[in-house]
Amino acid sequence: MTKNKASLVDVVHEIVGGTKAQAERAVDALFDTIVNTLKESGEVSIAGLGIFSVKQRAARTARNPKTGAAVQVPAMKVPKFRAAKALKEAVR
Repeated sequence: MTKNKASLVDVVHEIVGGTKAQAERAVDALFDTIVNTLKESGEVSIAGLGIFSVKQRAARTARNPKTGAAVQVPAMKVPKFRAAKALKEAVR
């Protein structure tokens, strides 16, 4: 089963009540908070779920698979998620 944003909004609406628009604003606020914290190179820790953080990737030389030519890949920040022990055990 796959959950998307709309189905998450439905779950929040069922649990919390109110209108679906309020539930959608709550879900959007959560996502926006996580994204904005990561943009500032911060970390979001949610007990029982895990830790969202930012990792710095070093610059490197890669190869274009089509031509075989060397391509310089610049250093960049990438999002990272470390699952909490409780989440790992729940999935097993």
